[in-house]
Amino acid sequence: MTDRESHYERCETCPFGATNGICVNKIRLFKGLPDDAKHDLVARAVRSSHARGEILVHEGDRIDSVLIVRSGRIKTFRMDAEGEEYVLDVLHDGQAIWHGMFLEDNVYHYSVGCLSPVELCSIHVADVEATLAAHPDATMDLIRMVCTELDDAEEKAMMLGIRDPRRRVAQYLLLRHARCLGDEIRLTLDEIAASVGLRPETVSRTISGFAKDGLVRRAGRGRLLILDHDGLQALV
Repeated sequence: MTDRESHYERCETCPFGATNGICVNKIRLFKGLPDDAKHDLVARAVRSSHARGEILVHEGDRIDSVLIVRSGRIKTFRMDAEGEEYVLDVLHDGQAIWHGMFLEDNVYHYSVGCLSPVELCSIHVADVEATLAAHPDATMDLIRMVCTELDDAEEKAMMLGIRDPRRRVAQYLLLRHARCLGDEIRLTLDEIAASVGLRPETVSRTISGFAKDGLVRRAGRGRLLILDHDGLQALV
């Protein structure tokens, strides 16, 4: 058995499915597929475990699989010429990375790293393309989903264009809260700062101000709870 074979296990034995159903059920890319097609994809998938801090993908790598986060948190990021890191997005349980795999130039234009221990499922691009080709009815759902992704990207671009730090951080917290699994936003100050293009100390002061105004509450290290959604919305 090779190192790769010992590291990866077939998703057919995945304990995640016992309580959560198959992981592809939560992925918008596969929403329009019938159940038998979803189960066929799962049968072809492999799962893997990764430690916090591990780099899953390097910028420039070819996109050969859909990466599904079964549990944990991952980040997409880029490094500038001075070595400064810019976080593009943070994804958690039930979310996936697949953007660009249908393009002719199907390489990652960012890196992907683990913010926590991560359980991952990988489905090869060839298996995804064959399944979608066999189920053309899913094409319209795919178009709608791509449009939603474009809207999300536009919202983030608008957020980064906000000059006032309070407004920028408030907008980012609202965007993150909309995508959280629960009520808490689980990001460190450094991760938020890298996402919004501000210094960590600026983000710290801003969030402390929000807490003083009763808009948010720090629930622990890397844990933030929004108390007044409308109050934050009023800032932006």
